[in-house]
Amino acid sequence: MENKRINGNDLIALGYKENFALGAALKINSRRHGLKKDEMLQKFKEVLENPESFLEDKVFRSLAESLINTEKIESSLVRLKEERDEYAVYGVENIELGAKQQMNTAMKLPVTVAGALMPDAHQGYGLPIGGVLATNNAVIPYGVGVDIGCRMALSIFDLPASALETQKDFFQDVIMKNSRFGAGNGFLKHERQDHAVLDNKLFEEIPFIKNLKDKAWMQLGSSGGGNHFVEFGTLDFAEDDKALGIAKGTYVALLTHSGSRGLGAMIANHYTKLAKDICKLPYEAQNLAYLDLNSEEGLEYWLAMNLAGDYASACHEVIHEKVKNSLAAERLAKVENHHNFAWKEQLNGEEVIVHRKGATPAGKDVMGIIPGSMATSGFLVRGKGEEKSINSASHGAGRLMSRTQAIKTLSQSELDKMLSDQGITLIGASMDEAPMAYKNIHAVMEAQEDLVDIVATFSPKIVRMAADGSRED
Repeated sequence: MENKRINGNDLIALGYKENFALGAALKINSRRHGLKKDEMLQKFKEVLENPESFLEDKVFRSLAESLINTEKIESSLVRLKEERDEYAVYGVENIELGAKQQMNTAMKLPVTVAGALMPDAHQGYGLPIGGVLATNNAVIPYGVGVDIGCRMALSIFDLPASALETQKDFFQDVIMKNSRFGAGNGFLKHERQDHAVLDNKLFEEIPFIKNLKDKAWMQLGSSGGGNHFVEFGTLDFAEDDKALGIAKGTYVALLTHSGSRGLGAMIANHYTKLAKDICKLPYEAQNLAYLDLNSEEGLEYWLAMNLAGDYASACHEVIHEKVKNSLAAERLAKVENHHNFAWKEQLNGEEVIVHRKGATPAGKDVMGIIPGSMATSGFLVRGKGEEKSINSASHGAGRLMSRTQAIKTLSQSELDKMLSDQGITLIGASMDEAPMAYKNIHAVMEAQEDLVDIVATFSPKIVRMAADGSRED
């Protein structure tokens, strides 16, 4: 127990305040410097009580300087609102405290206009996953997220659902040949696909983006790691859908989930650092640093974000076209929606910037896809245009436990039985993506009945995910 990692609560108990000095202490503690927990805590106590005596100390100097200059640092920060604005919360009983606290902080930003928290919400960086935030002419890179433009794409084929059973090996082979997974993974030069997105002039006009073009080309049409997937399943329409032109029945469908890969991650990290340098917020809000859209930096990020979104869409297009050609089947319809993005939209008669970090656009009659997990239902939905939710809905079931907790506590045999009972073939994936690590998708859908109508129900049958346990990149 004595070597257990020190956390923020330990330091607060010593008398540290939630400010940049606390951050400096945690950064020092991440290395431990050969000290046991009680020894480290004693050092932190001594620095807090007499920081001047540590100004020449190689390890604790940065903390001492932060403590001495706290007042000066805080006086130079952008001030938050004294009181947070109110916001709508859906499925409040199943949302962890950390996500609510992050949303509370976001609602105090001076640029915040409105907010909402979706029923799949859980804690993230800056804005919680499942958080929706409308701002006045400002964009928050971490309000968009690292995997910019991450999306779902659904192709509905004129094939009977029974084909997934009678030709199981064929469909499994199609997935294996036409998808690629793993953080950092991509295609060799002779395997790469061309796409119009690579001709975007921003790859020449913005030096930072120019250096990412080869990585983008290498990873085009791949799916990364984490919770990204390519899967075949059955899609059941309980009645005719005239808008989509789909008759009542059950069809074979391809569902994919992935984003902008390394391109998006590097754009996010670069512009988040830039935003933090320009927009210095209090410690608890530092990951919500924003860029004015009238500034050169803000406009550049906006263009880069949209390029990453277009690139994410191109990745799905490549996968879906490859699969369609392999199946030699007619595609009846295709639906696509994205999250981890910012949009210019009208709210209460004014233009605002709407950030949806892990939230699905759900404007009136807007189509969306809300998946559950590798072994639970997903849903094709149509938005109701609920203004209180800022025309949004959840982007999935939402995590119930952290990846580390899932790996440590969940049973492989229990997962294997669940998959077997439901006739699901799983290729790859780690225990951190087990269905038990996620919230109950049916409870999530029930909590957002005012936000979307269910059009069809998707049941996964052949699922491929990253096999190396890698995170989204």
